[in-house]
Amino acid sequence: MNRRDFLKSSAAAAAAGLAAPYFVPSHVLAAPGRKGANDRFKVGFIGVGGRAHQLLNDQNLFDHADVVAVADCWPQRIDERAARTPGGDKWVRYHDYHKLLEKEKLDAVFVPTPTHSRALICIHAMQAGFDVYAEKPVCLTISEGRSLVKAARKYNRIMQVGTQQRSMPSNRYASKLVRDGAIGKIKEVLACNFIAPDRWTPKPAEEMPEGLDWNAWCSQVEMRPYRKELHLGWAHWWDYDGGGKSWGVTGWGTHALDQVQCALGTDDTGPVEVWPEGKGQTAPVTMKYANGTLLKCHGPKRDLADLGAIFVGEKGTIEIKRGSFTSTIPELLENQPTTMPANVPQECVWHFDNFFDCLKTRKLPNADIEIAHRATTVCYLMNIARDLGRKLQWDPEAEKFVGDDEANKLLSRPRRKGFEIPAEVA
Repeated sequence: MNRRDFLKSSAAAAAAGLAAPYFVPSHVLAAPGRKGANDRFKVGFIGVGGRAHQLLNDQNLFDHADVVAVADCWPQRIDERAARTPGGDKWVRYHDYHKLLEKEKLDAVFVPTPTHSRALICIHAMQAGFDVYAEKPVCLTISEGRSLVKAARKYNRIMQVGTQQRSMPSNRYASKLVRDGAIGKIKEVLACNFIAPDRWTPKPAEEMPEGLDWNAWCSQVEMRPYRKELHLGWAHWWDYDGGGKSWGVTGWGTHALDQVQCALGTDDTGPVEVWPEGKGQTAPVTMKYANGTLLKCHGPKRDLADLGAIFVGEKGTIEIKRGSFTSTIPELLENQPTTMPANVPQECVWHFDNFFDCLKTRKLPNADIEIAHRATTVCYLMNIARDLGRKLQWDPEAEKFVGDDEANKLLSRPRRKGFEIPAEVA
């Protein structure tokens, strides 16, 4: 029985034991795994699109917290999401997220917005005194990622990023095996050849959805004529993401490359060289770490196992998947903890547990912003190498390309007036 089924069956048993007429609403029951009303956190959501729908339908979120306020620059989306979420009728609703940050007394906010607007919103939330759970990729550029780290440290905020494999028991166990030398020195890591983002070409305007604040939605990016394929298909385009579609570099690639960083023990650093194996935006990419380990993003798409990677050591291999792992050394599998299929509803259970525990303890979470920034940097190194079509030397300490002004210009982007990163964390 998995943890979620256990919680559900335990809660049902507890409820069945209550004698009528003493009915207690489920949201105040301190059932196994669920906090009582006095111990629950108050959280808000900024952005209630597709990923927010998934998070809001994860029972484990409500084991810990009550969602009391939401903000979205498209009010229709709030109405739709509220109608499909238990308790949504009680939400305090905002068109402008600044008003939520100003008026609400919350413990934390979730920020599952489009990527291009995410970093600035997270910084504003931390400046307002809120802890943050942000979706991945956490930033649009490497420079933005470093600003997020500065903000979290300056304002003493907890910031967890939604790379939930970091908290899955099997993934944590297998990563430690790799780091501890269970398969010997790692020679190479084999990962999927994730897809680059597409480039937008100008098109005439379409009719704007009623109530949408297009200026706010565009955020730092040029305010183009409204197009549905931008608004609802933003993850495909370079201007708004680094390849956020499922098999994109910053889509599922974020999970896979974060898994690589975790198992290699390089959470505070990264590769030192990166180069494309060919020309164009589909070219395989190779990266080299300081100890000589090669990361080869060459593989074809297979299945959701590609949300991990294959680690090839001197003694054998370990393939870390999403929620499980395999190895050519059978004894390494004997103590594998809880496993699960990829992309099931309860996969965030451990990540939510960790986040809310850190809100109390003030310990750094499993996917702390520094860790997430470093993993996201690997994604953007892949994109930049393809864009320039040549080998690049990367200094992970300085977070600069060595002797390459052209490449260093790609670490950040011009921002539209009114959407600049605050100077104190820029």
